[in-house]
Amino acid sequence: MATAERLFAEHGLAGVSARQISEAAGQGNNAAVGYHFGTKTDLIRAIVRRHNQLIELRRVGMLERLGADAGPRDWIECLVRPLTEHLAEPGGPSWYARFSLQVGIDPVLREILSREVRSAPGMVRVAAGLRPSLAALPPEVRRARLEMIRHLIEHTCADRERALATATRPVRADWDRAARLLVDAVAGLLLAPVTPAR
Repeated sequence: MATAERLFAEHGLAGVSARQISEAAGQGNNAAVGYHFGTKTDLIRAIVRRHNQLIELRRVGMLERLGADAGPRDWIECLVRPLTEHLAEPGGPSWYARFSLQVGIDPVLREILSREVRSAPGMVRVAAGLRPSLAALPPEVRRARLEMIRHLIEHTCADRERALATATRPVRADWDRAARLLVDAVAGLLLAPVTPAR
């Protein structure tokens, strides 16, 4: 799975075959991916699920520490930080943010990723916690802003991950700072006033 994730992140989903994954993983059997996972989609789903479980553990831990007076920024922290902390965890270059970006641009696989993330209990609680802050937004504005937030988080994390992986000189892997900037940006997007239609 780690080999597939790296290859998908670096070359895109369409640019990598099951045979290439097997060869890069040092498997003598070119059908190893099919044997262990079934289809390429099943492999992608397994990668998403593995990471989502780890991210969800962090998110649930953060949610358990929230007080009854939690405000929008607290909920946004629970949205952003579990991912950035997960990406900071390996100690070396990670591929999951770039992999997720590749999955996110595929119309079919994007729904798999989205469904996995949205249905996780921690994310359900975050959505419920943010709902009062979004109640005054017209539905089309709310949908547009949530889509912008998804893009902002995905692209910011993937760009940072890429910079860390391709740096010719050491780059400070400050995912905490990236998380703070993302929380500020997401809060700005969610809580900004709505310009009246003309």
